[in-house]
Amino acid sequence: MSKNYDCSSTACGTYTAEQIALILGISVRKAYMLCEETKDFKVIRLGRSLRIHKESFDSWFNGNTVSSQE
Repeated sequence: MSKNYDCSSTACGTYTAEQIALILGISVRKAYMLCEETKDFKVIRLGRSLRIHKESFDSWFNGNTVSSQE
């Protein structure tokens, strides 16, 4: 089953771990591990689910630093 992850609009403020895996070209498991360990971008935990703050991830991915970790 293939999911369509179109989050290019400005209305979408978060990524899922699955989207992060696709962007980085890594497995979903490694994406979850990265999100659990990182302080480089904001990760929101919703029970067992993760949501990654799009703006802070994109800034990290593009080599910029995130100014505040809340």
